[in-house]
Amino acid sequence: MSLKPTLIDIEQAYERIAPHVHKTPVLTSSAIDALLDGQIFFKCENLQKIGAFKIRGATNAVFGLPEKEAARGVVTHSSGNHAAAVAQAAAWRGIPAYIVMPETSPVIKQKAVAGYGGQITLCGSTPRDREAAGQRLIESTGAHFIPAYNDARVIAGQGTVALEILEQVPDLDILITPLGGGGLTGGVATVVKSLQPSMRMVGAEPEAVDDAFRSKLVGEILTIDTPRSLADGLLMPLGDKTFPLIRDRVDEIILAPEQRIVEAMRLIYERMKLVIEPSSAVPLAALLDGRIDVKGKRVGIVLSGGNVDLGAFFEWMQGRIVRQ
Repeated sequence: MSLKPTLIDIEQAYERIAPHVHKTPVLTSSAIDALLDGQIFFKCENLQKIGAFKIRGATNAVFGLPEKEAARGVVTHSSGNHAAAVAQAAAWRGIPAYIVMPETSPVIKQKAVAGYGGQITLCGSTPRDREAAGQRLIESTGAHFIPAYNDARVIAGQGTVALEILEQVPDLDILITPLGGGGLTGGVATVVKSLQPSMRMVGAEPEAVDDAFRSKLVGEILTIDTPRSLADGLLMPLGDKTFPLIRDRVDEIILAPEQRIVEAMRLIYERMKLVIEPSSAVPLAALLDGRIDVKGKRVGIVLSGGNVDLGAFFEWMQGRIVRQ
């Protein structure tokens, strides 16, 4: 596979992962349509295996390994959905999964990873701590490293979301994904610009963590030293493999204020009875803030995941901004 995944790579990924993942539903809400004066179609990856789209990329990466390489197992470092996804995909293939997680990771997330069969190694809280612990595992086990997003096979797996929604909802005018490290957005944009180039491809990120927005403007990767947002799944910087996709295949990046993220979560919960994590709410939050005009448009939104601490979730539903 080339450094930039192609439509063929993503179609092959779809065939590879289809026996293992859900073809998630697309749901609508007449109340949200009326509020925005458009037609909004929500691709519900919060109802996906492990509760997030991350299972697509992890499964493609794990099952794309040659037999001899896979037999040694896989390694990753993550405190969230990618850790669970790699553990589950490895369990499906019957190989070891060595998962590095910060010692500050919520116990509920550690239990989820362990429940999928991941062998957890705890480390310090900095990215350097994670990388060092992961490297030690690679050296001691010979296992293959699977990045959370900056990897062609992972990006191709995430792009399969677009193959599904374009089949499920013909003639979309706009497709919006949450944008963090760029794996989901880059993969989806590759499909959109290959199959329906006139469709407007949009990424949405928190206004408080606008590094992708600024990176696209200046044409090089910019980072934020200490990114903070309720949308904790979108705090990663763009990678050298994802940035060219965002630069070349995404038409626009829109931003969402923190309070709007909570409003969007509440609106989806009240009107659609869906629990989503803050990262999933960012595209709708940006629309609620009027960042693009969707009047009369058919708009697809990827709800990227639904793994959220219920204590924090119900605090948010009561109008209190708390951190996960």
